[in-house]
Amino acid sequence: MDVHDLDLWRKAHPTYTYWCGLQLDGCGGELSGRRYTSKVCHFAHHPSAPVCRRKANGESSADHLFIKQGMRRLLDRREVRGEVRTRDLGTGPGDAVDVHLVGSHRRLRFQLSTFDYRAWRRAEDELAAEGGGVDWILATDGPVLQQIVSRQGYCLRVRCETAGGERRVHIGAEARDRTVAWAPLEDCSLTSSGIVTPHVERIRLSRSRPEPLAFPIQGGSVFALVPGAAAPVGSPFEEEGRHLLVADVKPMGSPIARTLISLPGDTEAPPAEHVYKVSEGARILLAESAGTWAVLADRYVRLNAHEAQRTGLWTPPSVDGSEAVTVPAPGLPPVRPMRQGAVTAPVQTVPSQPTAEAAAAHVPVSHPELAIALREALVQRARLCSPVTWDMLVEAVGPRLAACTTEARISLLLEVDRPLWENVPVLSALIQENGVPLPYLSSVLFQLGVPHSDTSSQIKRWAAVETERAFAVYGLPTRPMPPRYLLRPERPVVPEPEAAVVVRRPAAKSVSKRKRTGRAAIRDTSAVRRVRVLVRELNKLLGGLGRAARGPVIKAVDGANVWLAFQEGAELPLEERRRLAMQTPEFVVDLLEYTLQVAEGGPAPAQRPESHKVEGQRMAESAPPKQHVKPPTPAVQDPVERLTRQLIAVAARGQTVPAALLGGGRKQPGLRSLLEALDGHIPPDVPVLSALVLGPDGGPVPFFRDILKAGGLAVPRTDEALLKIWHREQERAHAAYANPPQELPPRLVPPR
Repeated sequence: MDVHDLDLWRKAHPTYTYWCGLQLDGCGGELSGRRYTSKVCHFAHHPSAPVCRRKANGESSADHLFIKQGMRRLLDRREVRGEVRTRDLGTGPGDAVDVHLVGSHRRLRFQLSTFDYRAWRRAEDELAAEGGGVDWILATDGPVLQQIVSRQGYCLRVRCETAGGERRVHIGAEARDRTVAWAPLEDCSLTSSGIVTPHVERIRLSRSRPEPLAFPIQGGSVFALVPGAAAPVGSPFEEEGRHLLVADVKPMGSPIARTLISLPGDTEAPPAEHVYKVSEGARILLAESAGTWAVLADRYVRLNAHEAQRTGLWTPPSVDGSEAVTVPAPGLPPVRPMRQGAVTAPVQTVPSQPTAEAAAAHVPVSHPELAIALREALVQRARLCSPVTWDMLVEAVGPRLAACTTEARISLLLEVDRPLWENVPVLSALIQENGVPLPYLSSVLFQLGVPHSDTSSQIKRWAAVETERAFAVYGLPTRPMPPRYLLRPERPVVPEPEAAVVVRRPAAKSVSKRKRTGRAAIRDTSAVRRVRVLVRELNKLLGGLGRAARGPVIKAVDGANVWLAFQEGAELPLEERRRLAMQTPEFVVDLLEYTLQVAEGGPAPAQRPESHKVEGQRMAESAPPKQHVKPPTPAVQDPVERLTRQLIAVAARGQTVPAALLGGGRKQPGLRSLLEALDGHIPPDVPVLSALVLGPDGGPVPFFRDILKAGGLAVPRTDEALLKIWHREQERAHAAYANPPQELPPRLVPPR
């Protein structure tokens, strides 16, 4: 392309002529080299040449010829018999290069043009019909490449790089993590299994079994394990941490089929003598290579005798009419008659021909089974987008639930919602009592591990948000789940002498190590401590009060909790802060003592404490002139810390977020500096959270290179490399903040 090089070329080859190559999809007409000093030198057709319709004229337009030439050289060097030819698949002679290894009856297809999945399957069938296996070497990324990676754990890639006056061919091996290890074509070898790069064997040894296809089962299913049957060794459905068992499965509205079923491995495999129901989350697994299928189930519940008999998978055991015996539940040994003289409790007997209802009545219900049934009932209510009371749950689950004490209810709810996951709603929040959450919901949340649930006054708000999350997940149609409401810490009770002291909290540090502004706590006088004591006493009374008496108590407790939270610097509206600033501890104590006496049924004071407005006027009149009670300033949250919490919540849901939805939007002047401060100098085991922020075109933000530079990472030059790094950091963020956390993929960008 340089004029000096053209002059040297002409002197070295004065007799050369040039033609528009047919192998480049040209017209075959003669060309002349045009010499320019003000623009790039190039070839041009003669005026008398035929009309040429060639479109591709870049340096990559002859890559198929360089690949053909490179493969011929490799065959000669490795002393392998083979045939190499280019293929026109509809867009030109450079669509593909086919290599037939005669000795091993294997074919290589270098696919240089883009095509879809169906065209790939047609070509796969055509090449396979000619005999032997097929190796695909693709030039472009796309769904076909990912399909091959999912089938065999890796895929071969091809690219050409300009070196001097020719194009050098490189073969790459792309693994599941989207990393590609490139090697020159001359460093590859040809074996009976096809072309092999130095990195293919390492990927083959480390690759996992291809993942089977999964399809949801609508309407649920029932199953019974086949006693004594073992799953085949090396099944494509084997998975670490799960049981793979042989079972008779009956999907809803379908006949019974014997197949494999995959069950969670965190507990022992269920007994084979029972029938179980899978009402949600069941999927059919299909292994495309093996042509077999299985059922995957994460949750299941055992059916009682009546329901099990209706499925056709179980029949009550036959009994001898000569003697009366108890009818056990499926899988339990029959109760034998006692010998004479034995001192035992009397055995309750039933007729020799028991009904299904009588058999179901003798089925024992264990604590785990009761928790599973309770969870099923809560999920059904969530599908209806409706809260539920405990009495309604008793009707759905059974009378065993009605006899549960408060401690037993808490234990059952813990079984329902344990473990606590960020992306799974807490179903206990759906249960209401007199229109408000359960009085012992805070105890359930505290034992589940919800931060600050044992002291927060915002449990009602937390339960309302969690209820909406459950409706979003289980309701039909489903919708995006809102983030979980975060409870804030509130001031604990600190025993101190009666003398008033001023307690100050040290300023906390944010992620970017910037200091937060704080405010001094109120004087922890005996009146303030009395407020906390009265709040606890009223909370203890709530469980035994009727519906009419609970309202004033809840209102007084909520008001006192808000007042205590305000003293700690909680963020409240301006009008609310002004109102609370005019309330003295003595007034709050009087109001709570009045409420407590009324709730206990004792004699109420002759006069109720003054209202907030009257109390404020009394304070204003007694205050010295020109002195005003200033409402305290709420604590200011660091913007980097707030942005970090937002992005961590997005990562926990496995999602991304447009920059316009962040605080201030993408046009906010400080968003760039906030993201650079958030991801500045991050260690290798911490993902770049800024990768979760989408730019205006749906890709990375325009300044993502500057964020990598601020984080001490190398800055890629090409957009292709930048997109790969961006996608990888998204995967790392989703893995790091998943619940439970997953193993982080390796970082694609090295440190600077």
